[in-house]
Amino acid sequence: MTNQNVIASEPKSTINLAITVHVSGSSIFPTAAQKPPAAQKPPAAPGGFISISRKDLLNLEINGAARLNAWVDSMRASSPTHLKSTPSLTDDQGSWVLHHPSALDMFEQIIEASKGKQIVMFLDYDGTLSPIVDDPDRAFMSKKMRATVRKLARCFPTAIVSGRCRDKVYKFVRLAELYYAGSHGMDIKGPAKGSKYKKGSEALIFQPASEFLPMIDEVYKELIEKTKSTPGAKVENNKFCVSVHFRCVDEKKWSELAQVVRSVLKDYPKLRLTQGRKVLEIRPTIKWDKGKALEFLLESLGFANCTDVFPVYIGDDRTDEDAFKVLRERGHGFGILVSKYPKDTSASYSLQEPTQASDGFFATFGRVETSLPARAAKAVKTKDRAVENLIYLYIIVPTPLRNAIKGGMRLCNFLVP
Repeated sequence: MTNQNVIASEPKSTINLAITVHVSGSSIFPTAAQKPPAAQKPPAAPGGFISISRKDLLNLEINGAARLNAWVDSMRASSPTHLKSTPSLTDDQGSWVLHHPSALDMFEQIIEASKGKQIVMFLDYDGTLSPIVDDPDRAFMSKKMRATVRKLARCFPTAIVSGRCRDKVYKFVRLAELYYAGSHGMDIKGPAKGSKYKKGSEALIFQPASEFLPMIDEVYKELIEKTKSTPGAKVENNKFCVSVHFRCVDEKKWSELAQVVRSVLKDYPKLRLTQGRKVLEIRPTIKWDKGKALEFLLESLGFANCTDVFPVYIGDDRTDEDAFKVLRERGHGFGILVSKYPKDTSASYSLQEPTQASDGFFATFGRVETSLPARAAKAVKTKDRAVENLIYLYIIVPTPLRNAIKGGMRLCNFLVP
């Protein structure tokens, strides 16, 4: 990987957005290393769903007032409301699921693809570990989800990658054994204690955008004052970025709020404006995102150029697409998009909501801690990778798939004195 400390500014501050009408296409199932062929995009048709394209981005200049309406349209598209079911929408949903099948339905194939490899888990927070809520300060994760993530971290290196301030995410999660990457990966810290995957005696700390802190603080204070006249708007200081939430803002006021944010940013050419799920985000113009954070963490764990590593990234937001794209390009591992609605995505698989992650996908992995053979396997003291892989294969895979419990007990009884 290239030097992580290089900071590059873009020539102009831009908003990268697009609106694309998606029409049902090919029904080829994806693999972790191969993205399905892109379907042709005919003219807009009634019933087609709106998604955000990662390929055909419109560069909307901060000072381009004529493009404000297009930008507001994209604000609507980024967070679709609950749509009434129609035959055409149902067809589109079915076609999208063929391209991005449920990670629960494909679990056996996922296990097969990860066989003999070190799994590394990367998890977004909002919308993945916690539900999306009106008040971002109350986006609490459930006790059940916390317990499941704790079990995951005992089995695999696990990182939380969020647009939130790292300290705030930690207060929500409260698991010291995890890696945390806040501010879209611009504030990374390794586990302070309790992780067998920790490298060295000092905690990992990486902040590639430190020089922007005074500027970010200025913008935050200015936006606090200028958004007071917009009911429902909430400005959040995420240390290396500022978030302007418009989830509780009347849609008729979105254009006004967008203009306020643009008016502030025009005096800060080293900052750029991006967009997530009903949130506008002001970030430094450095070439750093969640995908770069994923690569940095893999390198920090000693997996930079390894083919026997299997990263899994689960997220729900447009900003997670940078990580999904990295995994596509690596050809090892895969992304899972959490979404009830079809979206243009580089993820290989999908889940509909956070509960599917905690009760389904995560819980399956979490069984390793509660099964009898798993408890026996913890007593095995070995550095033999082949033995570790055998233990993993016989214990992680659930009983309905491979009769794992019976085989796991035989293996552990043989290995444990």
